[in-house]
Amino acid sequence: MLEDHKSDFRKSCIKRLKFKSRFSKVNTNYIVINKLYKLINSLGCKNILLYLPLKMEVNIMPLIKRLRKEKKVQIYVPYMIGDSFKAVKFRLPLKIKKFGIKEPNNSYLKNKIDLAIVPVVGIDALYKRIGFGKGMYDRYFYRLKHKPIIVFTQLTYCKSSKVLSNHYDIQADYIVTN
Repeated sequence: MLEDHKSDFRKSCIKRLKFKSRFSKVNTNYIVINKLYKLINSLGCKNILLYLPLKMEVNIMPLIKRLRKEKKVQIYVPYMIGDSFKAVKFRLPLKIKKFGIKEPNNSYLKNKIDLAIVPVVGIDALYKRIGFGKGMYDRYFYRLKHKPIIVFTQLTYCKSSKVLSNHYDIQADYIVTN
């Protein structure tokens, strides 16, 4: 029953994301990137897990470029392994892998992640993540020995008034949207 409601909510949010106009998407990306940049600076985190965006997600590539240029933080991105991923250092070139996701070459994480910026399709009443349904982020954070600050991003604010999450679903410390 819960999974049916969660699946219906996910589909509704994805539909909203697909129909976001190009102009408003560019504007939203700009707004969200600026908010994320200010949050990163205010928190003073040095090791940040970002993501390589899909078309329905906030395009944070300009943020990645800016942070790399400033050299104040270490940037890590997901590298898919089995049913989850590991954090690897962001490096070029990027290769298109499973589900159309871009990834750098495999490497080893030497530092603990202080801050994770995570894309969401929607959130439930407890501010827990509703993603694409693969559970990769949930498994990744569950396996960590420490909990970084978690920031959710989304192009269009999509929140359910119902609890749709399971106990293992990740919860946001911050939500950044337009």
